[in-house]
Amino acid sequence: MRIDKFLWCIRVFKTRSQATNHCREGKVFLGEKAVKPSLELKGGERIRIRKGAVHFEWEVLQFPKSRLAASLVIDYATDITPEAEKQKLEEIRAAQRDLIRPVGRPTKRDRRDWEKHFKGFKND
Repeated sequence: MRIDKFLWCIRVFKTRSQATNHCREGKVFLGEKAVKPSLELKGGERIRIRKGAVHFEWEVLQFPKSRLAASLVIDYATDITPEAEKQKLEEIRAAQRDLIRPVGRPTKRDRRDWEKHFKGFKND
């Protein structure tokens, strides 16, 4: 089975074209070598995928006939991502949560902050 199709089937990517583009950009590796999307996989191989700053690793167990339900993925591939990489992902997510403020109607706190900031200015 092609590596791009396999990654799509086990739900690493939402679309097959995303999986193909990731391979073309050199972000999918077998061993230390970047692979093309048309590479034929064999059982027992380890795939490393770089998404942003995090490297995910998967071990191929079997080949599915088509895209799988999320609960069935463990029968076809094992996530062997090191704990250090998972921790890095959590740190990135926590940092992003702290930076993002909700967009929409300003809160009472926002209004008070603006009033403090613009206290010396007059409306003309």
